[in-house]
Amino acid sequence: MIIDFHTHTFPDKIASAAIEKLKSKSHTKAFTSGTDSELLASMASCGIDKSVILPVATNPEKIPHINDISAEKNRHGNLIYFAAMHPDFADAKEELRRIRSLGIKGIKLHPVYQDIDFDDIRTLRVLEFAEENGLITVVHAGLDVGFPGVERCTPKMIKNAVSAVSPKKLVLAHMGSWKMWQEAKELLSGRGLFIDTSFSIGKMTQETQYYSDEELSLLNPCEAASVIDAFGEDNVLFGTDSPWGDQKADIENILKLPIDNESKEKIMYKNAAKLLEI
Repeated sequence: MIIDFHTHTFPDKIASAAIEKLKSKSHTKAFTSGTDSELLASMASCGIDKSVILPVATNPEKIPHINDISAEKNRHGNLIYFAAMHPDFADAKEELRRIRSLGIKGIKLHPVYQDIDFDDIRTLRVLEFAEENGLITVVHAGLDVGFPGVERCTPKMIKNAVSAVSPKKLVLAHMGSWKMWQEAKELLSGRGLFIDTSFSIGKMTQETQYYSDEELSLLNPCEAASVIDAFGEDNVLFGTDSPWGDQKADIENILKLPIDNESKEKIMYKNAAKLLEI
């Protein structure tokens, strides 16, 4: 079994425009068109059983509509839709209760896209309310390829937030903090935090010649294994960031890591299945 804990899709009618906009910002390749159907085809081609869809809300007013769609889509298929949340949403406490009542497993926050620091009191309230409702919180941690130099969720900010709220189901996307991995190991290891492997191992794939070889480089297998060791094999979740990651290639990246097979099985599905309670 394989569970991809970090993917994105868009409604069919806007998928093409959304992908083109994001490609122009990140200068990276999209491996699918961003639709549910193409994600499912990608999953089938490489043996992935389930994928978690993480919607990002840049406008707090759209959150109830996004979450209603997530709840509806969760009634069938192998795609597990999370809810969207924004720290500026007017009644986050009530919406998080509603998310739980809809049977949705968790929420996604993106401090860079939402332009709010992760240790801001508005974000801390969301983390606290999500924890009260037993929801998983996935956050884009570290830098973002589409926003060079913007720091909204650094390891230091994460440490501040965790010290204030003590969440038990917090997933730090992109191996703890994208392109800030050494600092993440130093400040965040041993705190019971989850990380996912999305868009962090090997190399980025660019759409056109834009980045240098050094800029394209992510974690090599030994470096990735060191991050896994720091956070603990029971706290690592396989993720691809599809459509920005090639699911087949990312599976191969995990299989090539210098860790034992039991650890690989935990990363590929066992840890996710436990966290998702499936």
